Amino acid sequence: MTNAGIRTLNVKVPNGNLQIHAYLAEPGNEGTHPAVIVIQEIFGVNIHIRDVTERLAKEGYVAIAPALFQRTAPGFEAGYTPEDVQVGRKYKDQTKADELLSDIQATIAYLRTLPYVKADAIGSIGFCFGGHVVYLAATLPEIKATASFYGGGIVTSTPGGGAPTITRTSEIKGPIYAFFGTKDTGIPIEQTEQVEAELQKHQIPHQVFRYEAEHGFFCDRRASYNPEAAADAWKHVLELFQQNLQKI
Repeated sequence: MTNAGIRTLNVKVPNGNLQIHAYLAEPGNEGTHPAVIVIQEIFGVNIHIRDVTERLAKEGYVAIAPALFQRTAPGFEAGYTPEDVQVGRKYKDQTKADELLSDIQATIAYLRTLPYVKADAIGSIGFCFGGHVVYLAATLPEIKATASFYGGGIVTSTPGGGAPTITRTSEIKGPIYAFFGTKDTGIPIEQTEQVEAELQKHQIPHQVFRYEAEHGFFCDRRASYNPEAAADAWKHVLELFQQNLQKI
């Protein structure tokens, strides 16, 4: 489908016997483009995640959002009611770090089959659950830049169990921007400071942005949406990708 100068389509990303459903948005102009993998919240590849994917395509990126609940809940998509949160958390709790990394690696491989993608210019952006997942995926050498929005549990856990994801900070390969809300009751300020301290300790190029906002402040479908914080954060996301993907 063509939408405001971009092309969107539903695709399948092969990963062994698994076919991962994904939403792909491409710039309308010809030539080769950097790519960004968009990682969902616990609500699946819903309208908000598709919107982010389309916004990136309008900025000149091939953007793809793989369904990370493909193994346990194919086609799952939800809104933001308390009931939706309960179901989404159930599916999130069934994910495992190695499977998530495998699915993202498969998505990278898929992007590299597209003739209009710059194979060495791939970044990622994730929100909520996805904010944690992209911090994990930043350890993959193919990911050149990462934007992590209010990733919960980075300091205290990893998907499927094991040492918390923060213990892998030294493995992060490229620059990472992290965005948090100071009114986010699920991510105490102490945890955001731990993330920042760990990035500094391992000399990972980074910036940490804190807004006087609640969890989910970037999503205009949530009651916690904060348009000023969201606009400022988006400006920094584009700056991150411009500096680290467009110049490759």
